[in-house]
Amino acid sequence: MEYRFLGRTGVRVSMLGLGTMAFGGDADAATSGALYARARDAGINLFDCADVYAGGESEHVLGRLIAAHRDDVVIASKAYFPTGDKGPNDRGSSRYHLVRAVEASLRRLKTDRIDLYFLHRFDDETDLAESLRALDDLVRQGKILYPALSNFAAWQAQRAVDLCERHGWARPVCVQPMYNLAKRQAEVEILPQAKANDLAVMPYSPLGGGLLSGKYGAERRPDRGRLIDNPMYTTRYADAEHFAVAERFTAFAADRGLPPVALAVAWVAHHPAVTSALVGGRSVAQLEGSLAAADLAMTPDLRAEVSALSAAPPPATDRNEERSANNYGTR
Repeated sequence: MEYRFLGRTGVRVSMLGLGTMAFGGDADAATSGALYARARDAGINLFDCADVYAGGESEHVLGRLIAAHRDDVVIASKAYFPTGDKGPNDRGSSRYHLVRAVEASLRRLKTDRIDLYFLHRFDDETDLAESLRALDDLVRQGKILYPALSNFAAWQAQRAVDLCERHGWARPVCVQPMYNLAKRQAEVEILPQAKANDLAVMPYSPLGGGLLSGKYGAERRPDRGRLIDNPMYTTRYADAEHFAVAERFTAFAADRGLPPVALAVAWVAHHPAVTSALVGGRSVAQLEGSLAAADLAMTPDLRAEVSALSAAPPPATDRNEERSANNYGTR
């Protein structure tokens, strides 16, 4: 397993991290334990959770699993979505909610600190400065070590960095975007912004909810799966072009004799801006395919060939000619 620095922190994390959304939900306690043990055996030291996963049960399960070797792992969690009684203040990124959310997560995880703490999404109704100052206070109290941002647009992440640097608050160290071969919007501004600011990048959904697992094609669907059963994922990947990408990708992997799951994860993990790609599964058998990405030789040429299987998003200016010879010229 390769280990990479988490932004400027000096902390090293595995190039693959285990997402624990299934813990205590789709994966019962025994299966969660097996997933955790297999990830540890593979060299993974980064475990990503959130207070909303399985209504808080994912944190409960993860807390029990890390108890014997808490100092050997890097634990990430998040807050924004409702997890309590779902009252009017049981959500968002207000100081009021974040303080209570952190304290609740610490109790569930049975730990004295959360290593990497994400705002789970941008809060349109709360002053960003309030959220960031609250995170800074939590850092000073030792309840969290590093603030981080999940599902933020590049301009929102840049605003956060600028506010923290202006006021001397604890600066975000990591961003967590969705990123896979079918969903490449992060390449336009999120990944460049992270690289320019020395932010770590921890992408989720490298398989596109199973889209790139080899089970999907333009006219091919399995009987069950997240893209079939989960309305959120059905909506996210509703465009027919996503399934056309899956078909081209599966054929490419078969032609090269490469397992599609490992190839899809390795493609994400080897983007120059990416620190650690999050993988997961509802069983150890599902997880094994993703773990194989750590040993897949992803050369620049192979990554370019895979990239050609889907359309690159247009540049931020939407001037496609800037990527061709038909432009005003560059320095």
